[in-house]
Amino acid sequence: MVTLRVRLLKGFLDKSIGLTRSAKAYPVYFTTRFGIHTLGMKFPIDVIVLNNNNQVMKTAENLKPNRFFFWPPIYNRVVELPSNTIKKLRVKKEDKIKLEITKCFYT
Repeated sequence: MVTLRVRLLKGFLDKSIGLTRSAKAYPVYFTTRFGIHTLGMKFPIDVIVLNNNNQVMKTAENLKPNRFFFWPPIYNRVVELPSNTIKKLRVKKEDKIKLEITKCFYT
C-alpha cells in the first residue's frame, strides 16, 4: 500500500484553480467527475484516479501543461502529484492508496 500526504481541495474555486497558480507541483486530492485540465500550469504533473475504495483505476504520468485527461465518470477521486511520483513510488493499476490529508482549503 502506498501512502500519500495530500492537501484537500474542497470548494469549487479551489478545485477549478488547483495547481495552476502554483510555482511548483505538490500533492493535492479532490473529487470531480470525467476529467481534469492542466491549462495555465507551468509544469507537468502525475495524476491518479481512484475508486471508492482508494484503488488506482487510471493514471497519467508527466501530463504536460495545457492538456486534458479524461476517465470513466464512475470514478471521482483524483490525486495530482509532482511529475515522476508515480514512477518513483511504483504505483500501478489496482494498487491501494492511503491518503493522509495535511491541510484543507475551503471556498
